[in-house]
Amino acid sequence: MASWSQFAASEPRLAAAVRALLLQYGPGMGYLATVRPDGGPRLHPVSPVITDEGLYCFVVDSPKRRDLERDGRYALHSYPPEDSDDEAYLTGVAVPVLDPLVIDRLAVAQHASPLVEWRLFELLIEVAMVRRHGPVGAVPPTAAPRLRMLTQTWRDPATGLSRPLAGVR
Repeated sequence: MASWSQFAASEPRLAAAVRALLLQYGPGMGYLATVRPDGGPRLHPVSPVITDEGLYCFVVDSPKRRDLERDGRYALHSYPPEDSDDEAYLTGVAVPVLDPLVIDRLAVAQHASPLVEWRLFELLIEVAMVRRHGPVGAVPPTAAPRLRMLTQTWRDPATGLSRPLAGVR
């Protein structure tokens, strides 16, 4: 799995597009999917933090955190913009951050309360995707000119992912 900095170095334009969609409302906003103990999906809104070094998420004591501690697989999806259906999507593995310097630096920068029991996770990236739907967004196809979606996808070459992604062309 790649860190944010490795992904951004490999695909700077795609990383900039992902960052723009996740940070479009100021603080990071996205939906984090985790894997429940029974194997089913669990979906939560989160505020991801993107720095030059990594993609992080502060997670309070919750089913979401227990999911990540047990099985770090995740999917992160951006909130939809107001004027389109453009989207950013990342998958990979979340790992607890153990370096106290990184934890302290991000906690201070993000005003993470010391009164709340949170844990910091780094979201390592296996797949990154941005899909542009154009300015019409969710307008029904019969009401708008036919626009072609633009999809950009990156797969971490180190994972050896050779199978095509379902639904991604």
